[in-house]
Amino acid sequence: MKTNRAVRTPGGLSVRLDVRALTVVVLLLVAAVTASVVLIGTGDFPIPAADVLRTLVGEGDAGQEFIVTELRLPRVLVGLLVGASLGLGGALFQSISRNPLGSPDVLGLGQGATAGALTMIVLFSGTAGQVTLGALVGGLVTGFAIYALAWKRGVHGYRLVLVGIGVSAIVTAVNGYLLTKSDIVDAARAVVWMTGSLDGRDWDQVWPLLALCAVLVPLVLANSRGLRMMEMGDDVSYALGVRVERVRLLLMLSAVLLTASATAAAGPVGFVALTAPQLARRLTRSPGPNLVPAMVMGATLLVTADWVSQRTFGADQLPVGVVTGVLGGVYLLWLLVTERRAGRI
Repeated sequence: MKTNRAVRTPGGLSVRLDVRALTVVVLLLVAAVTASVVLIGTGDFPIPAADVLRTLVGEGDAGQEFIVTELRLPRVLVGLLVGASLGLGGALFQSISRNPLGSPDVLGLGQGATAGALTMIVLFSGTAGQVTLGALVGGLVTGFAIYALAWKRGVHGYRLVLVGIGVSAIVTAVNGYLLTKSDIVDAARAVVWMTGSLDGRDWDQVWPLLALCAVLVPLVLANSRGLRMMEMGDDVSYALGVRVERVRLLLMLSAVLLTASATAAAGPVGFVALTAPQLARRLTRSPGPNLVPAMVMGATLLVTADWVSQRTFGADQLPVGVVTGVLGGVYLLWLLVTERRAGRI
């Protein structure tokens, strides 16, 4: 059965359409919306899904309007945006490194953002806004350090992963030192942030994330052809007219910004960036980076994990980062065994 079709636009352009990938994206979008509606209705004051939908279109009563739009909708939107950002960032890093382990979790970007947040919490007793800024700066500095250390007539796959693992170990040690220097109040606050949680998120986290995604997602998709060519090797990409280092630097910067901003908004939510691109690739069975499927898969995974944590343990008992960490750890073990059996590691 053919999964690729050519679609001709009225202007005469011919576009290749992957039917299976499009179907997967649509189904994941339906799953994400369904999980979001159910999640909005979950809590100490349950709201049926039909009432949630009526409230979202402005037909709910005053109590439901407050609970949905002011308390629960921002949390769900942050979850969707964070999951999408991590999924897209993970797909970019895995494609650039040509390695399924080349995700922000493994490369140390989450740890770098954590170091920036801990610096603001422990050394300066910073406000929530300052902690967010510190996490963003920490992620950017870590990304720049990895790129600079991995550079040798270009940045290549395994060197990028190995440098990232080394930087991650160093930054993790720095984070441990910062925790030992903090008092008990700041240490407790830092540990809660480091777990990764959507609890208490409001519109102040939604708008910056939404604005950043509105800029970076079209930029990334506009360079997706160059990224696909780069998976065949730098020499082939140069021969096809791709400005390899320019595209690589631009996409790496975009991936770092997406990952750092997601970490700044929700803390270091583990393994979404690692698992979402691989699950999307297995569902679409399509070569290439699968950027849009990975992005939608990340959003679906995170809101589903948040719903699981609330339904199973209550809204304030188990942060979503714990759920994604457990599921991601199991997936990582499975991936390592699979790669070893295939002789790739």
